[in-house]
Parts: sequence; C-alpha cells; structure tokens
Amino acid sequence: MARWAPDAALRLESAAMALFADRGFAATTVPEIAEAAGLTTRTFFRHFADKRDVLFLRERELPTVVGRLVAATPAGLDPLALVMSGLENVAAGELQRWRDDIAARRAVVRSEPQLRERERLRSAVLTDAIRDALMESGVTSADAALAASIGSALFDASLEQWLAGPDDVLLVDVLRAMRARLGDLAGR
Repeated sequence: MARWAPDAALRLESAAMALFADRGFAATTVPEIAEAAGLTTRTFFRHFADKRDVLFLRERELPTVVGRLVAATPAGLDPLALVMSGLENVAAGELQRWRDDIAARRAVVRSEPQLRERERLRSAVLTDAIRDALMESGVTSADAALAASIGSALFDASLEQWLAGPDDVLLVDVLRAMRARLGDLAGR
C-alpha cells in the first residue's frame, strides 16, 4: 500500500461511495474503505475523523467559497441580492459537474438518521459563512442573519429540485426559479 498518495482523500471518497452503494453505510467499515482505495486505515484517519466525513469531503470548502463570493459582490445590492449573487456563482461552477456524485451522496445521507443530522449541520455552517460575509460587507447583523438563513434554505431547496429534475437542467436556473417562487410566496 502506498505511504503517500496526493489524491488519497478522493480515492477514499470514491471507494467509500462504491462500498456504501453496495453494502450500505452501516455495514461498511473504515478498514474496508481504506483497503478498497489501496491505502491504509491510518491514511484514512489523516483525512477524515470518521466514515461520515467521507460523505462531506467536497462540501468542506463550500461555506468559505460562498462567503468569499458574497463578499466580492459589487456594492449597492440589497442583502438577499448579495447572497443570491454568491450562490449563483457557486451553482454555475463545479457543482453542475458533480450532479451524479451529489445525488449518490444524498441517497446515502438519507439512509441514516445520524447523517441527516450532519447534513443539517453543514447547512448551518453555510448559513454562518454567508452571514459573516454579509456583515463584513456592512450589512446589519439582523439583516445578515435573515438573508443568510433565506439564502441557505433556497440553496438546499434548489439542490433538491435540481437532483429530482431532468439531467439537462442547470442548478443555477433552478436556484433562480426558486428565488422567484420565494418572491411570489412573500408577496401573497
């Protein structure tokens, strides 16, 4: 087994997803994941605290990226428009290419209550990152908290709609449509 592999985390993720799909999350062990990836258990624990973390590898940087994009949005927009600009930039990027991987991960997450809890924590971390970026941009804490919560909820709902829809639909288009639906609901 290799002592050092530059792509170890991605190899472990790939092996874990294949095993989770084949055997289920609960029946898969960390040593089995490491072996399937051609790595050691020790290497696994250098990258992940436990097997749940494998499912959230690609989302580790999402809050930071969204926060940076929100902060880099041109001045003069209202708080929700700032959030939407950041989220649209993320949605139009690499996430579109990861559709199948995201769908597979979501299927595993839905199979275990402990994973659904972790998914909610991920959403809270995203909300906090958006709120902090808004406040750094000069938005009041109350407005930042509200816009961040709305933005995070819109993003989660958009992901669900996108994954349930046809393969040729773009995530950014779903996100914009969900924002319009929110506007319609708020106007009622």
